[in-house]
Amino acid sequence: MAIQQVQGYYRADNWFEKMMRMKSFWILFWILSFTYPIYRSLTRILPPPLPIHSSVPAFTLTNEFNKPFGSNDLKGKFYIANFMFSSCPTTCPALMDKMDIIQKRIRGLGTKAAIVTFTVDPINDTPEVLFKYARKRNSNPFIWNFLTGTKTDLEKIVIDGFKVPMGNKETISKNVEGKTVTLMDIAHSDRVVLVDGMGQIRGYYSTEKIEMDRLMIDLGLLVNNSFSPKKIEKNKNGKEI
Repeated sequence: MAIQQVQGYYRADNWFEKMMRMKSFWILFWILSFTYPIYRSLTRILPPPLPIHSSVPAFTLTNEFNKPFGSNDLKGKFYIANFMFSSCPTTCPALMDKMDIIQKRIRGLGTKAAIVTFTVDPINDTPEVLFKYARKRNSNPFIWNFLTGTKTDLEKIVIDGFKVPMGNKETISKNVEGKTVTLMDIAHSDRVVLVDGMGQIRGYYSTEKIEMDRLMIDLGLLVNNSFSPKKIEKNKNGKEI
């Protein structure tokens, strides 16, 4: 009985298959996988520190729970300050909607960050009024405080401390659905202020989306201290300047 030979076909490995079977390739692969992120973290360029505009003076006001609240309660915390009054018919509703979003965005920072809202109408915005206003907005009292006090104390902290305007209540006319309506308004700032853990003002921001995003980035950098180290310049005698 004759035996029939069958010819087979042998395919030589290409360069990729040969490389995948090399032990040295996998050793090099894992070394690079672990060392590259470390290299990137050591060589990345950090942003310069935020400027220090001024320091917020010590203050004590009254929160929506009718309890004293002030700078001592904010020591070591990074907080965002804003200014409004509960019956505001113009800029406040849009501003407070943005603050609602900020509250959600800083939840991951825990107790490191806070929001502090100062009324510019202390005569009408009593603690009871602010309490109802805060609950209506579903604000978290562990993060967000609403403050009132005497007009003198508020003018001192708002105008002298945060360097933003605070006017008196005035009558304004506004067109609503084709009708002229008379409203009461108070001139005040719709900007928000970023304050660091030492009570230093580090930035002012408008309520535009790009500015709100910049605020969140700056807050995160402050909390994590992710700035490039400050360069220390020295004079000819070797003393710091």
